[in-house]
Amino acid sequence: MKLVELVFPAMAVVLVLLGLVVTVKAEIYIVTVEGEPIISYKGGENGFEATAVESDEKLDTTSELVTSYASHLEKKHDMLLGMLFERGSYKKLYSYKHLINGFSVHLSPEQAETLRHTPGVKSVERDWKVRRLTTHTPQFLGLPTGVWPTGGGFDRAGEDIVIGFVDSGIYPHHPSFAAHHTDPYGPLPRYRGKCEIDPDTKRDFCNGKIIGAQHFAEAAKAAGAFNPAIDFASPLDGDGHGSHTAAIAAGNNGIPVRMHGHEFGKASGMAPRARIAVYKALYRLFGGFVADVVAAIDQAVHDGVDILSLSVGPNSPPATTKTTFLNPFDATLLAAVKAGVFVAQAGGNGGPFPKTLVSYSPWIATVAAAIDDRRYKNHLILGNGKILAGLGLSPSTHANQTYTMVAANDVLLDSSVMKYSPSDCQRPEVLNKNLVEGNILLCGYSFNFVVGTASIKKVSETAKALGAVGFVLAVESVSPGTKFDPVPVGVPGIVITDVSKSMDLIDYYNVSTPRDWTGRVKSFKAIGSIGDGLMPILHKSAPQVALFSARGPNIKDFSFQDADLLKPDILAPGSLIWAAWSPNGTDEPNYCGEGFAMISGTSMAAPHIAGIAALLKQKHPHWSPAAIKSALMTTTTKLDRAGRPLQAQQYSETEALKLVTATPFDYGSGHVNPRAALDPGLIFDAGYEDYLGFLCTTPGIDIHEIRNYTNKPCNNTMGHPSNLNTPSITVSHLVGSQTVTRTVTNVAEEETYVITARMQPAIAIETNPSAMTLKPGASRKFSVTLTTRRVTGTYSFGEITMKGSRGHKVVIPVVAMGYWR
Repeated sequence: MKLVELVFPAMAVVLVLLGLVVTVKAEIYIVTVEGEPIISYKGGENGFEATAVESDEKLDTTSELVTSYASHLEKKHDMLLGMLFERGSYKKLYSYKHLINGFSVHLSPEQAETLRHTPGVKSVERDWKVRRLTTHTPQFLGLPTGVWPTGGGFDRAGEDIVIGFVDSGIYPHHPSFAAHHTDPYGPLPRYRGKCEIDPDTKRDFCNGKIIGAQHFAEAAKAAGAFNPAIDFASPLDGDGHGSHTAAIAAGNNGIPVRMHGHEFGKASGMAPRARIAVYKALYRLFGGFVADVVAAIDQAVHDGVDILSLSVGPNSPPATTKTTFLNPFDATLLAAVKAGVFVAQAGGNGGPFPKTLVSYSPWIATVAAAIDDRRYKNHLILGNGKILAGLGLSPSTHANQTYTMVAANDVLLDSSVMKYSPSDCQRPEVLNKNLVEGNILLCGYSFNFVVGTASIKKVSETAKALGAVGFVLAVESVSPGTKFDPVPVGVPGIVITDVSKSMDLIDYYNVSTPRDWTGRVKSFKAIGSIGDGLMPILHKSAPQVALFSARGPNIKDFSFQDADLLKPDILAPGSLIWAAWSPNGTDEPNYCGEGFAMISGTSMAAPHIAGIAALLKQKHPHWSPAAIKSALMTTTTKLDRAGRPLQAQQYSETEALKLVTATPFDYGSGHVNPRAALDPGLIFDAGYEDYLGFLCTTPGIDIHEIRNYTNKPCNNTMGHPSNLNTPSITVSHLVGSQTVTRTVTNVAEEETYVITARMQPAIAIETNPSAMTLKPGASRKFSVTLTTRRVTGTYSFGEITMKGSRGHKVVIPVVAMGYWR
């Protein structure tokens, strides 16, 4: 795996010359060995009794049985390494004991090869990188009126549910995580996570609301990527991302979002009373390493979290595992689900292109990102009467007053400052304050803003320092697909994002600004005023699938073969989400030093689902992770606020933005509807054995690979992966006709359901039976037959609707591509 380049290449050479050859060549490897992990050990080793749990059951990690077997596994890992290699020639980073049996180790490729051929070693994987997948939404989702009252109001929403965040840490002093203005949080003995002490302040990170806080950086340190000065060897968030995701899922209710003297509204988490458990494994500059992330997940499940929120995904496919579902990341999450933990993972930000998802497996809830109904717009009025639209979360210039406009390049102190890209307006010291004061400063939006070396926040600081009444940033050229987000600023300011409108501005400025023969301005005559951009406009066209949200179809291997499983699973808000930020966070240059940030990404969508899952877990404590996922998926909406089918942002032929009708590859089962999810009527349940069956029947998967990760022989009774009991049906290669089965379980009163199905014309669909009556707790099977009518070379979409006599409505998407026999 390529390590992050050191900042000074010359220094890297010195390291190579002075360091031992072994340390320079060493890499991080994740190794699995024979023998069961704690979660599936059924006894048989001398002196150690069984520790295995049934599917969806919590592990008692404090029991003597578990702790003694854990130390036995760790000793075996140490002995294996000690027998093979000289002390000092390797460094073991973690022993994995709970979910998988193995360890991560820093050693040379030659040593890794020795390990590969050692009896008792099952797999040796080189570590690969992961990255972050970078609030009005409670109201938009109907939580305060429709969901929180059923759980006892917002002050009880998520009570005693623990959400674990594998992310960049947390800023514990933020009001979103304060414990003092709510009812005191009592002890929660079933959660056994520890609280690290801040090495600087000597205070621990927990306060009752934050119930656990640990950090994992052994792999990052071994790889030489960790810098304690900015990465912090503690759970402290040095990035902002971790605080943001934790606040979306479980931040306190009614926290005022204040910036630059303006209140943008009140922020709240989805489950404001849920506890937060922090497992920091992501860092500012380099993202993270799978070995650290796996250690964090292993620890979180050991500690007893109920829900895991993962806004993280692999940078690229792992080098050695061919199967997407069996990389160490997903295999560890399979064991987490076996232990009864619900996992929400960001789908990835590689959209709008097909097959860009970085979350693959059926045991994970893969979340796509939607744009909600809040948009911010602003405008600039020119002296010639033209009104130019733009973006600017800013106050207006004084009403009924216009101001002179001065371009940064026309107010330089002298020509020697050209090397500082002065039109970016990042350095007040290169501009002439006497010419700027009291005027509107015009700046240019260059490539530096795209790469993050220039920021809108800095432009506003420059304008303020020079006494300007406001600023305008003109985008003169734009690479296709550039996304502009509104940024809150304390002075009137606007970004003109449309290149043709920027040209209107520049033409007006040039015509109105007389110059002498050298090009120097004789007098500034262009005038303008900036509108108020602080109030959001609420759109009926919401929700829409965000442009960046990764798309299906799902893949079963890293040669991009289509899987018989629909991904993403569900759509949730993920665009322009206000939430807590870490003041020392640098992930977003526009929010450096701020307490809140408004950012976008599937990273923001996943914690919405994690928080809503906490509300379901609170109401239905005995539901399995699959039952929770099913309730979320079968109750979604596929219509926008205006009652039209959901739209997805897409590129047109000219690479401008356009809207197209969305499909299940964009949104999965649809946009989350928390109120309906609390009472779904029927659920599609599944457990560990079912997921094993899915793996065993997926064509092309190496049976030995499955055994390596699950310690189980294959069972092919499922027949076809499409028969996995998921709340969606996908047949990627429908040859002629195929029948799949599903089993539903009634989680409400006795009810009769009428089953109907519809499909695009290339595929015929039939269901059997056409109706069924289920008593409370009863389960019934139904079958779905798909038949190719026409071969189109594209997927056909449809859905099955089960309408209940008591008003429940259960809908699952159907996706298939037909072939002739």
